[in-house]
Amino acid sequence: MAASDITVRKGDFRNPTGPSWISVPRLGGRLTNKDIGLVVNDADPYSVEVGATYAKARRLAPDQVLHVTLPVKSSLSPDDFRAFAERIDAYYGARVQALALAWVQPYAVGCNSITGALALGYDGAMCAKTCAPTRRSAYFDAPTPRPYTDLHMRLSMLLAAPDAAAAKALIRRGVAADGSLGLRGAPPANVYLVKTPDAARSVRWVLFPPPGLLPNVGIDVHVEQAGSLADLDRVLLYETGLVRVDRLDSIRWLPGALADHLTSNGGQLVGGSQMSALEWIASGATASYGTVSEPCNHLQKFPHPQVLLLNYVQGATAIEAYWRSVAWPQQGLFIGEPLAAPFARR
Repeated sequence: MAASDITVRKGDFRNPTGPSWISVPRLGGRLTNKDIGLVVNDADPYSVEVGATYAKARRLAPDQVLHVTLPVKSSLSPDDFRAFAERIDAYYGARVQALALAWVQPYAVGCNSITGALALGYDGAMCAKTCAPTRRSAYFDAPTPRPYTDLHMRLSMLLAAPDAAAAKALIRRGVAADGSLGLRGAPPANVYLVKTPDAARSVRWVLFPPPGLLPNVGIDVHVEQAGSLADLDRVLLYETGLVRVDRLDSIRWLPGALADHLTSNGGQLVGGSQMSALEWIASGATASYGTVSEPCNHLQKFPHPQVLLLNYVQGATAIEAYWRSVAWPQQGLFIGEPLAAPFARR
């Protein structure tokens, strides 16, 4: 991962000289199961099995499920993607705000992530210089609960896991998360934000808030300088920067937990040279993020820890909180159970 200018431009991020909490817009609603479309690839047995489980678990109506046939490989061609995107638009129209894609592959369209291309359109020109700035997301830190209606952005997330059994466990965690945190008298959920010895991958430390307990929210923020952490309990959020994160098997995740590592190709879910975001899911996290092509370490291409956390604790779903936290998501792949909402209240 090449170093980049980490100066935070006005309007992208607030960059305090010392740790402090930022402000984010107050949310007025969130996505529900009525707002999501499920896409199943009939050419992929994993997709068929996981899609059926998800439709039942989230009580999706039959017309919320779209069956397609796609190549089961890491990347779609631009032509295949264009036909796929047109099929989605023709089937769903304005009926759904977001998509759950029930597969592991395809996760890219050339150098674009499939989730970035679906929301922002495929950008082939970007592939000549993937380290350059990419399209800004109008959804970054935006409070709307209707991203497609208001911004013409259809958010998406892959229901990706190492195998179908792990994907079913992921779905169960997502459903179990709903409304489970921020309850009066409950122990706090732990947030771990880590500055590692890998300086190029630890650039997000300038965005970390001050550590400490926030009893009115029910979270305890830990800001660490370390390599990989171990033997952690009640973990809601873990963000770090390394090629590979060790000791994930010693972490006791809460349902709905989010976790990601800033590195070059964490979004290459199959056959990448670095740790895949799938390893967070395999260890028990409920959603994660990684890039599918070399992004360099622009802060805007990775989740902003405070925007992510402050949206989540307001009751946003995992897909909303993660998408709102990335200013330039063209190369970024979002994976997990989209509707997990541990701080949501009916």
